[in-house]
Amino acid sequence: MPQNGVVALIRCDFDSEALELRTAMTVILPDRDTGAPPPVLYLLHGLTDDHTAWSRFTAVERYAAGHHLAVVMPQVHRSFYANEAYGMRFWDFLSAELPETVKQFFRVSGRREETYVAGLSMGGYGAMKWALREPERFAAAATLSGALDLAYIQEHDRRPHMRALVARVFGDRVVAGGDEDLMHLLREADPRRLPRLMLRCGTEDDLLAQNRRFVAACRANGVELNARFGPGEHAWEYWDEQLPAVIDFLLEKS
Repeated sequence: MPQNGVVALIRCDFDSEALELRTAMTVILPDRDTGAPPPVLYLLHGLTDDHTAWSRFTAVERYAAGHHLAVVMPQVHRSFYANEAYGMRFWDFLSAELPETVKQFFRVSGRREETYVAGLSMGGYGAMKWALREPERFAAAATLSGALDLAYIQEHDRRPHMRALVARVFGDRVVAGGDEDLMHLLREADPRRLPRLMLRCGTEDDLLAQNRRFVAACRANGVELNARFGPGEHAWEYWDEQLPAVIDFLLEKS
């Protein structure tokens, strides 16, 4: 067996009670038994991706292998990790059912100190929402090129496909000021209870302004955030380049 190799990259198909259908996740498991269950990272996909995207377009297997890290990549379609007004209960699936399913199927740590969440674009939003709504679950969370101002998208995005998507997911629910609004969650948060937070976004990214607003909101509400902007577009090349630093941050190696 190669040193620091990965024993398994698993596609797991399973029945979801929350979604009332069979769904899937991709899971990376470490190659060696150290006597304790490995720490676990929930790694969330973006709007146009699925549970296979991270393993197809980045070297996440290699990065995780060097840290004895399990990685869980669920499938949530184009849901914004929310309970849809005209669809399925993806928030319930993510926040309640998925961790229990992972615990039943795989030997991974259940300790807050060894549980992390991260994502890109829509998944960056999902990661921050999960961390802010359930801070007791995670030691750290990270967003890459996140769609972090959903209230702005709902109110101001005039692209027909985005307006239709937001209407399907949220219906008549107003995002601003509620539990889907990261800016509201930051205002309501107790900074002492939050996990460590990280943000990375490219300066050529269309979502740059949303990320800058999130940074400003953290600063205004006394929330510590490891934020950095640098050259990069909304593209896999940028996310793959940033992923090792993300994993180091999550595991407190930077």
